[in-house]
Amino acid sequence: MGLKINRLTARRVATATNPGYHADGGGLYLQVTASGAKSWVFRYRFEGRRPEMGLGPLHVISLVDARAAADAARKMVQSGQDPLAGRRAAAVATSSIPTFWEAAVAYIAERQAGWTNPKHAGQWTSTLETYARPVLGKLRVDRIETDHVLAVLRPIWATKTETASRVRQRVEAVLDAATVQKNRIGENPARWRGHLAVILPKPTAVTKVENFPALPYAELPDFMALLRSRHGEAARALEFTILTAARTGMTLGAATGEVDLAAGTWTVPWNRMKGKIEHTIPLSAPALALARPRMSRQLLFPNDLSSEPLSENAMLALLKRMGFGHITVHGFRSTFKDWASEITNFSDDLSEAALAHRIRDKAKAAYKRGKMIEKRRALMDAWAQFALSKAEFT
Repeated sequence: MGLKINRLTARRVATATNPGYHADGGGLYLQVTASGAKSWVFRYRFEGRRPEMGLGPLHVISLVDARAAADAARKMVQSGQDPLAGRRAAAVATSSIPTFWEAAVAYIAERQAGWTNPKHAGQWTSTLETYARPVLGKLRVDRIETDHVLAVLRPIWATKTETASRVRQRVEAVLDAATVQKNRIGENPARWRGHLAVILPKPTAVTKVENFPALPYAELPDFMALLRSRHGEAARALEFTILTAARTGMTLGAATGEVDLAAGTWTVPWNRMKGKIEHTIPLSAPALALARPRMSRQLLFPNDLSSEPLSENAMLALLKRMGFGHITVHGFRSTFKDWASEITNFSDDLSEAALAHRIRDKAKAAYKRGKMIEKRRALMDAWAQFALSKAEFT
């Protein structure tokens, strides 16, 4: 004869007041305490023991839900599994899943060794802590859904669009890593294409893209003449940066071992380049003149006092002292590009190669890196001649 189950009715469950266990059958009981609190309990026999497993309070678990839970537990017992042991194992596994903030901190620590700019770790930490942590910080990574991500982004999407876009990308990266580490499953709720892109407006639709403020190329000769009159490593570093159309970080980390005086080149290793590709820059005579007397050092342009690398803001601070606080160091790359495009006959491909801009066509990119050095040397010589046309040489 089979087990008699489903003995209780919804009315009896609601009206039961006598303290004790009220059997529904098949090991399921409604427990009523002396205080009147009601909860569900599943009793079973396993390996000579009679464990008791709580299924939850009545105000949370209905009679239907309790019967379903008891049925699932009975099936586990029949298959030789202990329901309580399974619950404990699941709890242990769940407890090892990190919160978003724990995952973010671990991600940054793991990745920062590969970032060329040491400021990136601080930028990641700052943006995620400011905008993502208040909403996502205490949530386990496997519990984060699209609505949570939108709660982070919506308040700043229209007013701080560039920052919001970076926050989204960083949240996506942290959650992607959590998926790879098997701490979450399913689609990434922070992904853009085919997901948030159908909810939020495109970043370019809500904000104007602003380029780095640049000096008009027509004003460059006068500026370089003024720069030549300044003393100190920051001035020489800025001059070298302009003459080579380099990024700030490339110059700050420039080591003498990267410069080949005989070949007249400066080769920046891949791990110091934004695009992670080695970049060789033909040095004009004025650029070589800056490098040559500094070859006994470890760095080309160290701090005057400490011999350590110049700070990120050293050249920017110099611009402000010179009365050019309205432009940026990076903007001189735009000055170079505008000059090359508007008043020279050098090809666009050549100036793009000089700026180390990433080229999607790999075969074309390899050709440019390997075959255009001498053409780029002519370009950099012409650039130096133009830039220093009003400068005095000593």
